[in-house]
Amino acid sequence: MTTRVIIVDDQAMVRAGFAALLAAQSDIDVVGDAPDGVQGVALSRRTHPDVVLMDVRMPEMDGLEAARQLLDPPIGVTHRPKVLMLTTFDVDDYVYEALRAGASGFLLKDAPPADLISAVRVVAAGEALLAPSVTRRLIADFARQRPAPRKDRASLRLNGLTPRETEVLELIARGLSNQEIADALILAEQTVKTHIGRVLAKLELRDRAQAVIFAYESGLVAPGER
Repeated sequence: MTTRVIIVDDQAMVRAGFAALLAAQSDIDVVGDAPDGVQGVALSRRTHPDVVLMDVRMPEMDGLEAARQLLDPPIGVTHRPKVLMLTTFDVDDYVYEALRAGASGFLLKDAPPADLISAVRVVAAGEALLAPSVTRRLIADFARQRPAPRKDRASLRLNGLTPRETEVLELIARGLSNQEIADALILAEQTVKTHIGRVLAKLELRDRAQAVIFAYESGLVAPGER
């Protein structure tokens, strides 16, 4: 099955380079590109891509607002692509807010070509692109800078999880992969995937990225904990 991709970035060289690299893959089809968020949203509405590579900082409309519009579309618009944010290493609150809005993860612009190709495939498959080490550093840093966790509604939602599901959510937030969670809890990896699916459904979360955010914001995991 071919993954349809569009690239939204204000740098023409970045768009051209990414497009050439991805188009060379037999399972990826680049169906368009745009130089800003406004045109990116319009392009996505026309072409219905599976994955949108979205730059964080752009003129007219930044990547955060564009991601919000794509992931929370107006009534009558049913298409919701996966959104992968493109950023530099000096990440800021934009990336955090994009994950909260439902983006499936982020990719550094200077990542090796193989990482870009892999990222598109991972996100297209419905997984969040959150490398364990980066997850722990990035989300903990943002959580440390933000107000105290929201205990009310978040706590009520946590109460709907079984003890095992709560354990799984905590380990997701600590940056463990499915196999690492399986090893830690002495479970089969498929069982872990089932638990993750139930956690996402009960908490009404889009994917693993939002689960990490929720775990920090609800107070289940505190910044700096291991």
